[in-house]
Amino acid sequence: MRPLLALVDCNNFYVSCERVFRPDLVGKPVAVLSNNDGCIVARSQEVKDLGIKMGVPVFQVQNLIQRHKIQLFSSNYTLYADMSARVMSTLEEFTPSMEVYSIDEAFLDLTGISDHDPIAYGQRIKKNVLRSTGIPVCVGMGPTKTLAKLANFAAKKWKQTGGVLDLSDPLRREKLMRIVPVGEVWGIGSRTAARLNQLGIHTVWDLARQPPDRIRDQFNVVVARTVMELNGIPCLELEEIAPDKQQIVCSRSFSRRLTEYRELSEALAEFCSRAAEKLRHQNSVVGHISVFIRTNPFNPNEPQYQRAAGITLPSATQDTRVIVGTANRLLKELFREGYRYQKCGVQLSRIQPASIPNQTDLFDSAAFAQAESGKLMQAVDRINRRFPKGIAVAAAGFDKAWKPKAERISRRYTTDWRDLVGVKC
Repeated sequence: MRPLLALVDCNNFYVSCERVFRPDLVGKPVAVLSNNDGCIVARSQEVKDLGIKMGVPVFQVQNLIQRHKIQLFSSNYTLYADMSARVMSTLEEFTPSMEVYSIDEAFLDLTGISDHDPIAYGQRIKKNVLRSTGIPVCVGMGPTKTLAKLANFAAKKWKQTGGVLDLSDPLRREKLMRIVPVGEVWGIGSRTAARLNQLGIHTVWDLARQPPDRIRDQFNVVVARTVMELNGIPCLELEEIAPDKQQIVCSRSFSRRLTEYRELSEALAEFCSRAAEKLRHQNSVVGHISVFIRTNPFNPNEPQYQRAAGITLPSATQDTRVIVGTANRLLKELFREGYRYQKCGVQLSRIQPASIPNQTDLFDSAAFAQAESGKLMQAVDRINRRFPKGIAVAAAGFDKAWKPKAERISRRYTTDWRDLVGVKC
């Protein structure tokens, strides 16, 4: 059977989520902001057409925002996560195998399902997702994941595709590859693209014509596999079960500059609690903890300070108390008086499954105590899931003045009874 994979990608996902409950904003310029409402992280097509780039600070485009009446929203991750789950649930109806690639993308295995008319099946997916969730999507199809990704890029860029494109046909594939820059290929970053350009490889077609062995010798096996995928030879399998994270990072920029150790410690404790929750969610343990703090690097009028430190644990753990205590000891070594800190964070690495036997220290009493901490941590997680606003109080005290600001956040329409949409007739 001829393999056929599809990549379904939501259009301007964060903006689309806001528009579902604000239909008056359809066709108007809308942007979603990062933590602290500092930078633009999602743009409607109308905002893109104004030349506003991804990640640009809001203050740099304030004139454009006012002149074109751009509607701004703070990031509402609760809403976005729930809308993503609804989209993925809808997509599961169209395939026996699916890989959730990101919050707004999923690969679908359509092999043997849509051989008669793949484009019509893709249009059916597109219409069903829009009807069920209100989120517009584009569908790219091909015999490999890389070709499906390339087809999705073209489906978004050229409206004449109707938002659905199939690259199973070699002639259509070649026609597209000849006009698309090599930097648009999935997995080809800006540095790799620059090196390819130096070798005279400027388009996707140029890359697809290269011998995989030569590319592997000059770059690496990943780029060589990309060449094979561009020629319709599958090298990447669908990952129906998401792999465990090998690194967990939790950090935030503060709504105001922090100068006291106590405030930094409270913020760091909350970040550690969130990281530990993610660790236990995948039933893993951590063997190395790193902490970093920094001032605002974009303010030359203030003294600058940036430091990081890490430590390898004597025995791997998933206990919040151990992670918070270790992070605070590192913070004491890093903290210096006289600076206005903008950001801090924690990084968990050397992560492994909790089921793997762990080498313990005969004289480390904490390692044996961890065996009894599992039930306590499970109870803490259950409490935090039931009362999510209680996490910070339990972990970091009552002063939340450092919390990132979100002055333009929308309501949690789908997850909070108090925020349900009211309809007046």
